[in-house]
Amino acid sequence: MKLLQDKVAIITGATRGIGKGIAEKFAEQGANVAFTFVSSEEKAKVLAAELATKYGVTVKGYQSNAGDLKSTEKLVATVLEDFGNIDIVVNNAGITKDGLLMRMSEDNWDDVININLKSVFNMTKAVLRTFMKNKSGVFINMSSVVGVQGNGGQANYSASKAGIIGFTKSIAQEIGSRNIRSNAIAPGFIATEMTEKLDQKVVEEWVKNIPLKRAGTPEDIANVCLFLASDMGAYVNGQVLSVCGGMMT
Repeated sequence: MKLLQDKVAIITGATRGIGKGIAEKFAEQGANVAFTFVSSEEKAKVLAAELATKYGVTVKGYQSNAGDLKSTEKLVATVLEDFGNIDIVVNNAGITKDGLLMRMSEDNWDDVININLKSVFNMTKAVLRTFMKNKSGVFINMSSVVGVQGNGGQANYSASKAGIIGFTKSIAQEIGSRNIRSNAIAPGFIATEMTEKLDQKVVEEWVKNIPLKRAGTPEDIANVCLFLASDMGAYVNGQVLSVCGGMMT
């Protein structure tokens, strides 16, 4: 029996990087996957077809604005029509618009807060009624090590990821009695398509400061997501699991 057999999961921002890794891991473990994307419709179609063919599950991509509540409510209603239920939500959608605070525009602040933090509120609120009715459900929210310890030049990103932690813990306390769990993951330096564009010397310097002496992979994050989403994590609630190779030790 697969760990997520016949479960329905929504994963936001899953056409690349960490989100794509989670979608693949969940499909491999028997989950039917609904995932969101912003603009890369062709990538979404390819991913859905690839996972459905490889693992024999239902996979569908939905174009959605994560930062807009009405758009999210419409998305959730459509997923319920298409899949019949929702068991797991992974709030993974996120962006960066880095810069020193003195030079940071209000738009760059607002965009990061809306996509990274408000999107978690939107999706949680939109799905909560279904979870309450089912008397079960799992929320997994993607934070970051910089949400725990901060990072110069990323005040907006760090604030959004720290906000996710506070939100996650509060929701865990509010709805834990309904058998609904809410946890966060704080990834460290993860090698994705985005990090491939960075200067190699910068990457080497970061890796040097990680006790495991390597960058993480999307699969490293996906494995922790699987643990939290499945019955293996049934007594884990309101926690932040750092997946960082020891860089916060």
